[in-house]
Amino acid sequence: MKTLSFKTMAAAALAVGLMVQGAAAQELQFFRIGTGGTAGTYYPIGGLIANAISNPPGSRACDEGGSCGVPGLIATAVASNGSVGNVNSINGGTLEAGFSQSDVAYWAQTGTGLWEGQPAVEKLRLIANLYPESIHLVARADAGIASVADLKGKKVSLDEPGSGTLVDAKIILEAFGMTEADISPEYLKPDQAADRMRDGAMDAFFFVGGYPAGAIAELSSQHDVILVPIAGPEVDKLRETYTFFAPDSFPAGTYKGQDADVATISVGAQMVTSADLSEELVYGITKAMFNDTTQKLFANGHSKGKFITLENAVKGAGIPFHPGAEKFYKEAGVLK
Repeated sequence: MKTLSFKTMAAAALAVGLMVQGAAAQELQFFRIGTGGTAGTYYPIGGLIANAISNPPGSRACDEGGSCGVPGLIATAVASNGSVGNVNSINGGTLEAGFSQSDVAYWAQTGTGLWEGQPAVEKLRLIANLYPESIHLVARADAGIASVADLKGKKVSLDEPGSGTLVDAKIILEAFGMTEADISPEYLKPDQAADRMRDGAMDAFFFVGGYPAGAIAELSSQHDVILVPIAGPEVDKLRETYTFFAPDSFPAGTYKGQDADVATISVGAQMVTSADLSEELVYGITKAMFNDTTQKLFANGHSKGKFITLENAVKGAGIPFHPGAEKFYKEAGVLK
């Protein structure tokens, strides 16, 4: 009996030793992805991507139905203030990657537009273009707002400072001959703005993100709201100046009470990182995002997940690709 116990203990010690060696061989790496507010689209999409690219020690192999991510990588989606905040955090080294609107990424990397007068984030690099982000302008049905021009004098939330939504809202107001001084501005995330609207203390709010957005879907199921069109000659002229905006629309039925298509504009949602990250790591992450297993998870995990495809990944690249991502796309034949 004593001999058996000794053998058992020896075997256990050997197993532990092998596990330690395996963990050492597969060095753990932590990868933080900045997203947005929990009520928007960035956060759930970030969670899907984090799960897809993670592959902690001990995970089942990809071909056995397990993780198809980067060996040893543990990725997490981090709630944040959105595009501008994510770019600053990547630049400061507190995030490894993050989501950004294509316009914000371009301005940051080139030191123009929003970043004029600030040091350019020259090391900002693109991993993938993900999906179009539609600009929502949501108004109380009884607020008398049928167009952007009707926002004058109204209580309007433009989203939090540091968000891409705030930048685009200002551009749209300017296209219609207005500034923040012409409205009663507030700076709230969409879920907070929706709460204020329920209380009758908010007339309208902007939100940039994939549809249907959770906070807006919940609000429209409980209260009479409308999507205000962002269209007309003012918008046509705006798009001539800001070429990163694309024509878009919300299909009828996107939100409760929306009986017809509503015209709007959109920007691209992108996953960006720093040139300082290793080519090998970013290559592995990009490869993990676009294997067949992950593509199915994306398509089934969120309404915008079906847009995260290899073909869309290289569209609208306003900033340079990270060498690791570029290598993968060239191997996959979608980039020359």
